[in-house]
Amino acid sequence: MEEQEFIKRLLDPKTQNEAFRQLMHEYKRPLYSHIRSIVIDHDDADDVLQNTFVKVFQFLSGFKGESKLFSWMYRIATNEAITFLNQKARKSGIGSEALQSKMVENLQADIHYDGSEIELKLQKAVALLPEKQQLVFKMKYYQEMKYEDISDVLGTSVGALKASYHHAVKKIEEYVKGN
Repeated sequence: MEEQEFIKRLLDPKTQNEAFRQLMHEYKRPLYSHIRSIVIDHDDADDVLQNTFVKVFQFLSGFKGESKLFSWMYRIATNEAITFLNQKARKSGIGSEALQSKMVENLQADIHYDGSEIELKLQKAVALLPEKQQLVFKMKYYQEMKYEDISDVLGTSVGALKASYHHAVKKIEEYVKGN
């Protein structure tokens, strides 16, 4: 179905519930994966995913169609995940970088995590990156998103994203070689 037609169904009170269920079914997995790559913990990712769908539903009438629906929802998911992490760090009384490191350490005990030792090392390296480089790396590496889509989500030029990704990869390579 054409995206514009689908958006009309989402906005029409007669078809809204069915269309929103379809939207959730279609985007639940990719959004969960994206959110989980940011918040790391499975339960936290579920909570942020629920918040994301609530916000999508709340603000759907304000969606102007200037970007793809997918990009708009990813932007909401990204903002919700970052807000969640900042709140969690504030409640814990530690900085967001320290929180990220702590969460990566907790991955080994997470029953929903099945990564290898090298994957855990990669997670640790990514946790040390500045927030923007983390986001760009996770979207490009884990979600295999195109730079144009990442640009829509983060509101940054493709050139800047490529530079951020390049810097992130270099830092990760240095970390992996040094540990």
